[in-house]
Amino acid sequence: MPMPYYVSPEQMMQDKAEYAKKGIAKGRSIIAMEYADGILLTADNPSASLHKVSEIYDSIAFAGAGKYSEFENLRKAGIRHADLKGFMYSREDVTGRSLANGYSQSLGTIFSQELKPLEVEILVVQVGLNSHPNEIYRISFDGSIIDEKNFAVIGGKSEAVQASVKEKSLSQAPALGAALILCVSALEQTANQKLPPEGLEVAVLDRNRTGRKFRRLSVGDIRQLLSA
Repeated sequence: MPMPYYVSPEQMMQDKAEYAKKGIAKGRSIIAMEYADGILLTADNPSASLHKVSEIYDSIAFAGAGKYSEFENLRKAGIRHADLKGFMYSREDVTGRSLANGYSQSLGTIFSQELKPLEVEILVVQVGLNSHPNEIYRISFDGSIIDEKNFAVIGGKSEAVQASVKEKSLSQAPALGAALILCVSALEQTANQKLPPEGLEVAVLDRNRTGRKFRRLSVGDIRQLLSA
């Protein structure tokens, strides 16, 4: 009688992690960076209809890298969670921290209990209002959550992009145009090619906007900021 095939829990988790990392690395990078008036989100994304960056709630945005269908489902779940919590309690009770913790628990449960992990890495960012600091949370495929400062990078060659941004980053939060130029330069350096404005997806959480803080930049806006 043949012996049953045995894989140690450590080996199984390691294989899952390698599988997820390979899937995420196939995608393109996304950078979240603090600028003078809020948070800038810049993605290398040639698609005009399949967005990697989107609004979750009044002052909260979401970005996903990896398998599109999987992080799109996470985005929709986050919107439902935020809308329900804001409706049942108050809009102020919906925070980036609570949303990031919810994503962390969901991804951690899937990674530990399901055969196939999600091939995703996500960002949850919230612009600070009334002198509160900005919040940038990076959540990995295994549910680990990191509270980033100043900027964060997910997807693609994230380590190389992060090193490039760190090398060029300024001592204080730059203006929007300078921040966008810095982000695009880092993405181009690791991609080894010029990225046209049409190949970029750019959005901001602007604390000076009334009501909802999320604004998606048009190709014309991007071109103007890059040429300034």
